[in-house]
Amino acid sequence: MTLGLSLSLSLAGREHYLIIMFRKPVLSAKMFKAMEAPVCLISSDAKGQLCVMKEAKEILDGITQPVVVVSVVGLYRTGKSYLMNRLAGEQTGFALGSTIESKTKGIWMWCVPHPIKDGHTLVLLDTEGLGDVHKGDEKHDTWIFCLALLLSSTLVYNSLGVIDNNALEKLHYVTELTEHIRVKAQAGGDHDDSAEFMRVFPSFIWSVRDFTLKLERDGKAITADEYLESALELKLGNSPKIEKFNMPRRCLRQFFAERRCFVFPRPAGDDDLSRMEELSERDLNPQFLQRADEFCNYVFSNAKPKTLTGGRTLIGSALASLAEVYVGAIRNGEVPCLENAVMTLAQIQNERAVEQALQVYQSKVFELLCFPLNPSELSDIHRKAETAAINAFISTSFNDTEQKSQLKLMEEIQTLFQDLCVQNQEECLNVCKRELTQIFSPLDEAISDGSFMCPGGYGKYRDKLQSFTNEYKARTHKQMMSEEVLSEYLKEKDLFGQTVLLADQCLTEAEQNKEVERLHKELLEQKNKSLEEMKHLQEQAFQDQKRTYEQHMTQLLERMEQERERAREDNERVLEAKLKEQKALLDEGFKDQADQMSREIHNLKGEMKTEDESKRSTLSKVVDGVGMAASLFLPGIIPKAAGFAASYLSRYF
Repeated sequence: MTLGLSLSLSLAGREHYLIIMFRKPVLSAKMFKAMEAPVCLISSDAKGQLCVMKEAKEILDGITQPVVVVSVVGLYRTGKSYLMNRLAGEQTGFALGSTIESKTKGIWMWCVPHPIKDGHTLVLLDTEGLGDVHKGDEKHDTWIFCLALLLSSTLVYNSLGVIDNNALEKLHYVTELTEHIRVKAQAGGDHDDSAEFMRVFPSFIWSVRDFTLKLERDGKAITADEYLESALELKLGNSPKIEKFNMPRRCLRQFFAERRCFVFPRPAGDDDLSRMEELSERDLNPQFLQRADEFCNYVFSNAKPKTLTGGRTLIGSALASLAEVYVGAIRNGEVPCLENAVMTLAQIQNERAVEQALQVYQSKVFELLCFPLNPSELSDIHRKAETAAINAFISTSFNDTEQKSQLKLMEEIQTLFQDLCVQNQEECLNVCKRELTQIFSPLDEAISDGSFMCPGGYGKYRDKLQSFTNEYKARTHKQMMSEEVLSEYLKEKDLFGQTVLLADQCLTEAEQNKEVERLHKELLEQKNKSLEEMKHLQEQAFQDQKRTYEQHMTQLLERMEQERERAREDNERVLEAKLKEQKALLDEGFKDQADQMSREIHNLKGEMKTEDESKRSTLSKVVDGVGMAASLFLPGIIPKAAGFAASYLSRYF
């Protein structure tokens, strides 16, 4: 929705008050503070259908920082919530439970400032335990698992005991991911779907609780990560039994490019496990605490901000909208599709981004504006307000591929600024007119009294006119529109001056002619000063338009470059994972599958090369496209902008 701005001025003596009235109330910026306790993000309504909770959405809507989203999933009663509390830096928060029932229902959320990444928010998602026999809803469990995966940047799977075939069979949800999640709206023939899943799926951490074995293989010590990878080794053969064995392992290897494992000994004795929230650290197993610290430090250092395809980072409000999009698809009986989600999310976020950016602009103007102002002062206020607005837009907008939303913002801000300029000019005119009326009132009274219609009257008139003109200039020399107001006044008085001149019998005809010539010359000089003043205003307007374009383009190109860099990192992460998988397949004797993987690697390298080669043309097209569109409401910027665009693009090549 376009937000309008109307300005009205009220005067009390010589003090000026600006009243800015918005057609829509400006919402105060929400300052995110660490939540004192978790809230439910996704629950089930009275009909048993999933829904996003209003309170959680409002909290996420107030987070304008990139979000690092860590979800934990696993069978119920495996201690998932304790890890989430540990990540939040608290002993209590997510319900731990002390009975055989699953304590957590749905997906609960806890948002805290990221402990080591400034400008980021850590969003912790604790899911209800999977496989609760009292609930008995396998489909519900699958959707909870899928939602946790789709919303997170790091997924923690929590289990008890060891990673064996039984544990992997319980993780059967990964074998169903392709049935419940689509990356593309339409299948792409021979396209490598596994690469697409790897790009958008979170990193994977397997947390093994109550681990009592020694980390050894063939008599040699191994790491927890090596333990996980050895558990994911495939068996040769084509029997249904072997295929059932390989399926969850193959899915974990194909879907998650980054896999880590942490093993935890029992945290305390049997009698103490039921009251973990009450135990202090000195009551817990020191080795358990060491592993917990290692786990938390790894997550804090390595968990990345949540992104979608193309390296587009999400902020809190985008995460809330994404949750609504996915839950909406599930409620409608559809399979959540990442491509469709990106399109829907873009529409939601970009409309919100324009509206919020305009509110920021208006609020900043309201904070700084006090008419009348000279052009440079008003321009400086506009610059500060526009910079704040662009920053707000960039942080909230999402996938504005054709820059339609940014162009809309640019046009709306320009319209608002033009309104400000008009109002400022009117107020400057009023100020100058009041000064002129006050200063020249004795002259006007003398003219009305006929005081100058006498011998020698012209000399008196000329001296007073010059004296009052000098006083006016001294009092308004810093005021915009001063010359314009004076020019109009002198033009009005020109005819009277000539009348007094011709009526003054003390002057000869030659003196009168000389004085007429002088009057015409002074009037022309004053008119030129007025034109020069207006020319200065036009030049200032052009500079403001040029700076507007450059500010928008700088921010836009910087964001595109950041997204390109993140997309490149995603591709390299997928490529590294596929190279690792190819080696593993060869070591395990799967030559045919390794050859297929080789073809996938070759295709991926080709895609990466093509993307890199198209970078310059894409950025150039964006500059040209935005420039041509902007020229409709920023006249004359294109010739000036060309040099800027070329110099900016040169930074990346």
